[in-house]
Amino acid sequence: MRVLLIAAVLLTGACSSPTKPAAKQVKVGWRPLGSWTGHGSTQTESFQIESGEVRLRWQTTNEKSPGTGTFVVGVHSAVSGRLLDQAIEFRGVGHDISYVTEDPHWSYLVIDSNNVDWSVEVEEPVISE
Repeated sequence: MRVLLIAAVLLTGACSSPTKPAAKQVKVGWRPLGSWTGHGSTQTESFQIESGEVRLRWQTTNEKSPGTGTFVVGVHSAVSGRLLDQAIEFRGVGHDISYVTEDPHWSYLVIDSNNVDWSVEVEEPVISE
């Protein structure tokens, strides 16, 4: 009886599925491409999008008269000047993160703002294992 019990245990172990390899842990960091603050409208200097995706972390403050503040940010091609993406369109005081997916190339921001102070940071993902 003891032999049958040992044989059953051994066979059960032999029939189990193979162990799956542990999943790789991927870490995403963010590399700064540029940072700007201001009041009113401006065009930024160019920056290079290498990964095909960027995030814009932005904030508006100090609205001069309630309900009159506007903040619009477009991402433009530094080669042709064409609008690639209208990344942000916001009224009032607030903050958020906007993501833009675009082919890798040189770009710049056109910021149109009235009656608010603003800040915007452009970052691109950096993946490590």
